[in-house]
This record gives sequence, C-alpha cells and structure tokens, in this order.
Amino acid sequence: MRTATTIEASGGANWQEQADFVVEAERLGLDVCWVAEAWGSDAPSALGYYAARTERILLGSGIMQVGIRTPVAVAQTAIALANLSGGRFLLGLGASGPQVIEGLHGVPFARPLARMRETVQIVREALAGGKISFSGAEFTIPLRGGDAVPMRLSTRAEHPIPVYLAALSPGMLRLTGEIADGWLGTSFIPEAAGAYLTYLDEGLARGGRPRTALDICQGAEVAFAPDEDTLAAMIAGRKKDLAFSLGGMGSATTNFYNQAYSRQGWAEVAAEVRDRWQAGDRDGAANLVTDEMVLATTLIGTEPMVRQRLRAWHRAGVTTVRLYPSGATLDARLATLAKAIAFVQELGDGLLSGILRLPAGPDLQVPKADPPGPDGHIRVSATVTGQRPEQALASSSHARPAPPHRGVTAIRPAPPAAKAEPRSDCPLILLTGRVFFPLLLPTVRAQPGSSEIREYRVRGPPLLFAPVPALRPGGRAEHVTRDLCGLVS
Repeated sequence: MRTATTIEASGGANWQEQADFVVEAERLGLDVCWVAEAWGSDAPSALGYYAARTERILLGSGIMQVGIRTPVAVAQTAIALANLSGGRFLLGLGASGPQVIEGLHGVPFARPLARMRETVQIVREALAGGKISFSGAEFTIPLRGGDAVPMRLSTRAEHPIPVYLAALSPGMLRLTGEIADGWLGTSFIPEAAGAYLTYLDEGLARGGRPRTALDICQGAEVAFAPDEDTLAAMIAGRKKDLAFSLGGMGSATTNFYNQAYSRQGWAEVAAEVRDRWQAGDRDGAANLVTDEMVLATTLIGTEPMVRQRLRAWHRAGVTTVRLYPSGATLDARLATLAKAIAFVQELGDGLLSGILRLPAGPDLQVPKADPPGPDGHIRVSATVTGQRPEQALASSSHARPAPPHRGVTAIRPAPPAAKAEPRSDCPLILLTGRVFFPLLLPTVRAQPGSSEIREYRVRGPPLLFAPVPALRPGGRAEHVTRDLCGLVS
C-alpha cells in the first residue's frame, strides 16, 4: 500500500505548522498529501504553496467541491497545479453535501451524480486541449442563446492528471468505478468492505475495467496507545467526533456518513445517534457510539492492534492508506506518522517485483540479477555502451517518483564518462501491489565508445526483466501496466 495523509491548510495550530508538516512528511517517505477545503481554507491555494516547498510527494485536492466552481475553472486549476508541481498533482473531486453547498455557498445541491459525471467529462475535454463544446443536463458550453463559440484553453496540461472521486453513496461509488482513476473513501470497515466494493466493481464492469485500474484510497485516524487504559481514554475521546459525523454532517435528511455506517451493520445505532444529535442532545448521541464502532473504522490501538488493522485493510484491497496522525504537537504528529509509515512498509516486504526498462538498441545488454545476498537484497547491474537514445517517460494514473527507501537504491554509481551529461531517465519500473511506479533514477549519457555500469539494490523476490514499449511523452500506460502485471503474475 502507498501511504498518504489529508490536511486542511487552516487546520493546524497555525498555517506555517501545516506547511512544515507537509515538508517533514515528505522526508519521512509519505507518498501523497491530500488537502481538504470543507468549510475552511480552499485547497488549490495551499497546494500551490506546498508544491513550491516539496520535491517528490504527490499533492492532491481532497477534495475540491463540485458545484462551487465551473468545470472549466476546475480544469484550469488542475492544469496550473500539475504544471507548477512537475506532474505531482492529483485531482480529487467530491459532491460535498447540502449543508455546505447550499448553506454556505448558496448553490443547489440537487442532482450531484449528474453534476459530477458532467464535470469530469468537461474537465477531461479541457485537458485534452481541444475546443470545449458540451451539452448536458447540468452544463452547456458555450451557453446557448448568445454569440459565443467553442473555445480551447490557452494553456496545456504538461502531465497526466489522475481524477479521484470522493464517494460514499451507491450511485457515486458506481460512477467512481466507471470513470475515475481513484476512490477517496472514508468510514471504511475492512470486514464489511463489500458495502463499498460491490458498487465500485459494478461501475468498473460498466466501464470495462479491472479492479487494478482504480486506486482504492482509504483514510482513518492513526494513534498508538501504550496500554489498555490509555486506549480506553482514546476511544472515549473519539466518540463525540463520530457522533458528529453520524448526526451533524449533511442535513437532517441527507447524511452520507450515516448511510455508510448503516450499510455496514449499524443502522439502528446510526439512526438514534442522528436523532439525538439533531435534537441537541450531543452527549447522549456520543454515549450511543460503541467502542467497536470507533475501533472498526480507525487505526487506533496498541502497536499490535494497528498492525493487525493495516493487514486487514491490505487484504480488503486498499492500495493507498490515508493516515491522520494524532498528536498534540507537530513533533508528536510526525512521530505517529513515521511509525505508521514504517508499519505500512512492512506489509510490502516480500511483495516487490520489478522490471528494468531499456530503450531499444543493439548497444544495450540485458541486465542480470544475482541471487539474494545475506542482507536480503538483490544486486542488479546493467551495462550500456555508447550513446543512450532518448526515452519517453511512461506515465500512468499512479506514476510518481519514488524515494530510495521505497525499494531501490543505487549502491554503485556509474563511473564518470568523459564529458558525461547528467540527466534523469526512467530505467526501472516497479510493480508494488500491482500498481505501476516508474522510478526516476539518475543516469548519465555515455559518450560513444565508452560504457557505464549501473548497480542497484532491490529488496524483494527475484526480479523479472523485459523491455517496455516507449510511449509518447504524457501518454497513458494502461496497456504497459497490464503487460507487466501479466509478467509478474
């Protein structure tokens, strides 16, 4: 599983602390940081700032609320953030709920499913670079009755922009499976994962796609209790927050969190909590929340308990886990996050397979992998003679540079060739949990007549090596991913 978190720029002790958290989280090896915009700070402004402060971590809007921006404005924002960040932006969209959309923004919440589908369609049309012309139930571009003609954006997306949808209702889950690159979920109980995955799979089938086409991104608070007494206090402290989700999120008649818990076996309790909360009895609502409800949907517990829950999430099909680390200070939050990341990485040991990506040409030798050494690593070497041809970076919805500790480190750099020109390339592709990850490793362009030797250290089972077809820059790589999955399996 990849690791992620979600923050709100205005949610910490101060704005700078949240920025420092993102920077330090990147150093800890976190893969993705999602930025929320509920009813506080907006997401895009903060994402632009965090992009300037970081180098590797993926940054996503988690979520931008559909309906308060036009679809083309969403596309413009996505392009700007993707280009500014060097291709590290993920576009997360959500319908929010009637309380925020109507109560705060004053726009109708009705027909969120149609509005979401058409928004994604228009965004992708804008990203494709052509003239935007759309006629749907919710949006018409250009507006009818005037002199306007279809236009295209004057800026271009320089990188693929994956689209993630936040979904809890059956209809939105089906839509996510049908059209999205990833699902942003919450209130997730791995033992009752069918309450979500059944609808996601129906949508995937409708779109003619396998489950591997969708990043299953689930989130929960993570907190470590040193003993049972501390754990009991932690659980008691979370009950009012859960009661707010069940009774205060949304409106009296529309609460997607309440409905999600109801589908997972707590319909009676969820209904009673909602009724008491709406009646103003907040303490009474919190007292109805059980310990099991808190523990089932969070990563709170002793270290063995958190490890067990992470394994359950992994078995249920989660491919990215969003960690909301507890802690009263920045250092405490980061310490919790570091421990959680280490636990997730433990799940990946022994599950790593890889493929070396070689440009076509007679001057390249197929690399060899030695048997694992005493340290459990496999040493891989590749020799390149003469001028290296240019390579196009194969991109997919989950492509991102990976830090060395995610599985690959160069332990013997190439001997410097005469007038060697430093550059970045994509010589190695890893498949972790059947997700496609090009790793950007430094290489040099060897001069004609010279040679370079690269040795990498990889943790995991023996690697498989094969050439991978070059793609156009910015091209999609689903077929490559499928081929690699076949090789690894």
